[in-house]
Amino acid sequence: MTAPSQQELDEYRADARAWFSEHTPKDPGFMLPLTFMEVGTQQQFDFLREWQNKVWAAGYLGGNWPEQYGGRGLPEVFRDIATKEMSRAGGPIMLNAIGLNWAGPLILDMGTDEERARYIKNILSAEDIWCQGFSEPEHGSDLGNAQTKAVRDGDEWVINGSKIWTTQGNFAKYMILLARTNPDAPTKYKGLSFFLSPMDAPGIETVPIRKLTGEYGFTQTFFNDARIPADCLMGEEGEGWKVAMRTLEYERGARGGQPGGYVMTYPDITQVVELARTANYNGKPAIEDTLIRDELVSLLMEARSLRLSSARTGMAPLNQERPLSIPLSSKLVSSEFMKRMAELATRLQGTRSAYYVGDEDAHAHGIWQRGYLNSFSATIGGGTSEIQHNIIGEHVLGLPKS
Repeated sequence: MTAPSQQELDEYRADARAWFSEHTPKDPGFMLPLTFMEVGTQQQFDFLREWQNKVWAAGYLGGNWPEQYGGRGLPEVFRDIATKEMSRAGGPIMLNAIGLNWAGPLILDMGTDEERARYIKNILSAEDIWCQGFSEPEHGSDLGNAQTKAVRDGDEWVINGSKIWTTQGNFAKYMILLARTNPDAPTKYKGLSFFLSPMDAPGIETVPIRKLTGEYGFTQTFFNDARIPADCLMGEEGEGWKVAMRTLEYERGARGGQPGGYVMTYPDITQVVELARTANYNGKPAIEDTLIRDELVSLLMEARSLRLSSARTGMAPLNQERPLSIPLSSKLVSSEFMKRMAELATRLQGTRSAYYVGDEDAHAHGIWQRGYLNSFSATIGGGTSEIQHNIIGEHVLGLPKS
């Protein structure tokens, strides 16, 4: 496709703006998740699934993915326009985060034509929800030490073991699964294989995990002699580590190709500034306190920096010296920023910070307290902040591993 003209872009933007203005739901009457890791009720799930399907059907999700797999085959600039208009209208998050941003781009990138035809359209339409089976109860973020086993038996693989922190595991139809197929391989990485596993196979059970917030969103997934078809193997047997590493590049935003939309919403820092104007701190408005003002200014500068860094990624001349610096640091910087912003907003409430969602006296229905407790999950999933520091040190700064 030739590069779009400015007129084509302007017309697309006007159409998208009109569509989101008309169709974006305002108040569903219940609390919506701020991130895909907080979808804990059937009511939230059904609402967000319908919303994603509606956005896709209108052509504003997956516009850059191939037409034969449910996309529109458009240049990515159209995707970016649609996402910006979605955000401008205050639209809810996209539900199928792992399908859209992890599994889908991976299958388009490394999958077979058959796998693309089987999975991609239903990822976009939210007909098939995906989850990720990487972390295990005994091994945390040590992905290379995964011990869930897969043994070939005729036309099937027999899976035994357990995965934990499985986001939307109880809603998912498929899982991207890393399992050990050769315990005697020369290295622990060589013994791993990657599967596109159905979640409805006999022997697979998900148990929801209740979080500090009192809500759900994660499960522990158990495999007890679960049998999945042999063609669920993606790539070659014993080459799963390479596929998993490519998956993490998509998860951490280091590799592009996602279909647009967003799976997290961030409160505006100006909301914290307004809270500081009304909150009482040591007998006076919090915004008059020197140390509070200093914290607010730092956060305002950081918020501005995050927006500018996002724009900078599309300008190659500004990324020549260290091209991976922004993609590999965005998750670390944004997740830690959100945690500190929510912490300050909660602290400004003084004793009222003890009230929570559902308490009559909670400020703003307790959204800051809920956001603060939920913010930790983003600093852990996809590799903890400590691991992200190591990645930046090795791959951006060129520091030795030891």
